[in-house]
Amino acid sequence: MAPAAAPSAASRIAVVTGASSGIGAATARQLAAAGYRVVLTARRKDRIEALAEEIRAAGHQATAYPLDVTDREAVDEFATAFKTVGVLVNNAGGALGADPVATGDPDDWRRMYETNVIGTLNLTQALLPKLEASGDGTVVVVSSTAGLSTYEGGAGYVAAKHGEHVLAETLRLEIVGRPVRVVEIAPGMVKTDEFALTRFGGDRDKAAKVYQGVAAPLTADDVADTITWAVTRPAHVNIDLLVVRPRAQASNTKVHREA
Repeated sequence: MAPAAAPSAASRIAVVTGASSGIGAATARQLAAAGYRVVLTARRKDRIEALAEEIRAAGHQATAYPLDVTDREAVDEFATAFKTVGVLVNNAGGALGADPVATGDPDDWRRMYETNVIGTLNLTQALLPKLEASGDGTVVVVSSTAGLSTYEGGAGYVAAKHGEHVLAETLRLEIVGRPVRVVEIAPGMVKTDEFALTRFGGDRDKAAKVYQGVAAPLTADDVADTITWAVTRPAHVNIDLLVVRPRAQASNTKVHREA
C-alpha cells in the first residue's frame, strides 16, 4: 500500500478552543512548536492575544480569535475564515461546583453541559467540512476520566463529560471511511492555575484541598504533550481514547496522598 500523502500546508492549521489558560494554552504552544499554524480561541481576548504574541516571538505562527464556543452564530462566522483546517482541539470546558445531586444547582449543570458538550458540538459541526477538505483532519476531544466513571459530588461535571465522551465515540462511528480521525484524550487529576479555583467559585482553600498531599499531579504541559503526540501520529493511526493520570491516582476516587 502506498504511503499517505503528506498534508498540504493549508491543512497544517490547528484550532484550539479554551486557549486562554491551562491545557489549551499549553497545547497551542506545543502544536505551534510542532509546526502547526495555531488559531487560539477563547472568550478572554487579552489572554489569547498575549499568547499569540508569545508564540510568534518564539518563531512560530499564531492567530488569536475571541470566541464563545456556546454562541453558534459566532462559531459559524468563525468557520467561514477557513477553507481547510488540519486539527481541531476541543478543549473549552470546565467544572462548576461539587454539590451532591440532591442539592446541585441546575444552572451550574446547564452551563457545564453547554460549554463541554454543546460547545464541542458547535465547533465540530462548523469545522468538520474544513477538516475533511484538508484530506487529513483530526478532531481532538479533551474529555476527562470523569467521562468514564463517576464520583460523589461531581455528577453535573461527570454527566457533561460522559456526554462529550459519547459525542466523540459516536462521531468516530459516523465518519469512518472519511479522512478525519477522532481522538479523545481523557486526563485525570491535572493541577492548573484555574480549574479547581473556578470550580469552587474562587475559594482558594477548597481548590488547594483537591491536590493536598499529591506529590505530582499532572500539569497542563503533560496533557498538551499527550495531545500533540496523538495528533502527530501517522495519518493511518487513530488514538481512539487515551486515559492519562498521575502515578498517584489509580482512579477518580483512589488517590495516594502523602502525610
